[in-house]
Amino acid sequence: MAKIIALANQKGGVGKTTTAINLAASLAVLEKKVLLVDADPQANATSGLGFDVKNVKTSIYECLIDETNPNDIILNSEIEGLDLIPSHIDLVGAEIEMLNMPSRERILKTVLEKITLPYDYMLIDCSPSLGLITVNSLTAADSVLIPVQCEYFALEGLGKLLNTIKIIQGRLNTNLEIEGFVLTMYDSRLRLSNQVVEEVRKHFHQMVFETIIQRNIKLSESPSFGKPVVMYDAESRGSINYLNLARELLQKNNATKMSNHEKIIE
Repeated sequence: MAKIIALANQKGGVGKTTTAINLAASLAVLEKKVLLVDADPQANATSGLGFDVKNVKTSIYECLIDETNPNDIILNSEIEGLDLIPSHIDLVGAEIEMLNMPSRERILKTVLEKITLPYDYMLIDCSPSLGLITVNSLTAADSVLIPVQCEYFALEGLGKLLNTIKIIQGRLNTNLEIEGFVLTMYDSRLRLSNQVVEEVRKHFHQMVFETIIQRNIKLSESPSFGKPVVMYDAESRGSINYLNLARELLQKNNATKMSNHEKIIE
């Protein structure tokens, strides 16, 4: 049974989609079978894996609104073991169309339950909002991973997200857990970055991943080539960061047989 992890933060520009793409790719490189579900109307996870959004005829939108079988729209990426359910700009209108549908908060959960391929992980790239699609994602997920950028307003809005998670845990998904907080866009030269790291660790303690995602030019360039950074430049700092994050996630879920020495790349 696949573990479903939603990547969520209603604040835009925190590295959420970058983390979704590169964590999914890194897990696949580590020989896990991964499905990336693009639940963001901007469809950046779709284009970031090399698919032209203009050529996507059937997306997560049709699965949510028209009950299209998700198994029929899964796309294979160039990385063995990494597949995608694409998004499309049409998803913008889905929330309005879903308002009068029965069990509207559980529609995505029903969609994902139809998937028959044996995945180890399903990662859902949520939109930067706390709307109905994000609520659907959190209701469908086993856990939520929260990217936090190392910038001045890092903790701004996290209270709203955590409150939403608490409501969903109480009413819609009692099994939802917080997988952890991932610090992104870290620049060791900036005092502010170090202050944010300290602040987040002080607030959330063991819930913060040890791996920190550093600012890296290769990480910024890779989406324009439609490649995860591990395929664009495997030796870059960004690639190493995300491979470390994937290893840490596997370790946390007791899903690795590696020795402690092998779990982290220097």
